[in-house]
Amino acid sequence: MNRSFWLLRGLKFILFAALFVAAAGYLTMTLWNWLVPDLFHGPFITFPQTLGLLVLTRILFGSFRGGRPGAWSRHRRAWRNKVEARMASLTPEEQEKFRQKMQGACAGPPWMRRKTAEESQPQV
Repeated sequence: MNRSFWLLRGLKFILFAALFVAAAGYLTMTLWNWLVPDLFHGPFITFPQTLGLLVLTRILFGSFRGGRPGAWSRHRRAWRNKVEARMASLTPEEQEKFRQKMQGACAGPPWMRRKTAEESQPQV
């Protein structure tokens, strides 16, 4: 690829990262100054104090992404292996029935999911 392309891409990344930090800081500062002084009689904070507060929460509570890098992929892989092991013990007919039931129960938002025969019958 062209070197200027990567330079332009890097500059765009830096610009968007700076805009994200500024927007997150401004939003946090606005919410803090709107709620904390009235509710808890706390102080108003400035923009640099807000950025420091965001860094402090990052240090204390960890990543904004929700944990260790790659943790979710390890959990997903373990879950997939567990399901595959259980599916191997089923007959082909039971596997197909399970797939259809899971597809009806887990595919899409709740209002678009297909109901199974047991769910569609009225209960007496």
